[in-house]
Amino acid sequence: MLTTVFYILSAITLATAFLTIFSRNPIHSAIYLVICFFSIAGHYLLFNAQFLAVVHIIVYSGAIMILLLFTIMLMNLNKEDEKHKSGLTILAAVASFCLVAFVLLAAFIKSMPIIEEYYVSGEDYQSIKVLGQVLLDEKNGFMIPFEFASVLLLVSMIGAVLLSKKEEKISL
Repeated sequence: MLTTVFYILSAITLATAFLTIFSRNPIHSAIYLVICFFSIAGHYLLFNAQFLAVVHIIVYSGAIMILLLFTIMLMNLNKEDEKHKSGLTILAAVASFCLVAFVLLAAFIKSMPIIEEYYVSGEDYQSIKVLGQVLLDEKNGFMIPFEFASVLLLVSMIGAVLLSKKEEKISL
């Protein structure tokens, strides 16, 4: 039974993730992303991590998606206003994506020995106190990535506001 639910949730997660990427309408992409977030919360429930599932729904499906929708509406993405990208721009975007993917993969591979230390300890991670200590520990904590994520969200919102401003034409 649990295996069937896992496969169903995995199929929903993968389908909505691909629909998020390949959808032409940004609002539809945001809706697919919300469905993807809910299916990931279902995976947390399968792992018996109810606290993480609830926090995931509240933080990602609630707050982050509202920010993303406001950003999409603020940018007012119209196909008529969209400029065609040159080949050099597309090449630069692909190169940037590959570079970021390589850096993330290298960081993931390098962090594997750190993660194995937590599995050996045998502690119960359902406790909010233990979960907080693991995530925000001074030695191997994730405080810096949390701070980077908050700065990234702030910069993206500022960038959206700057992109959405209309240029005023000065007539002499």
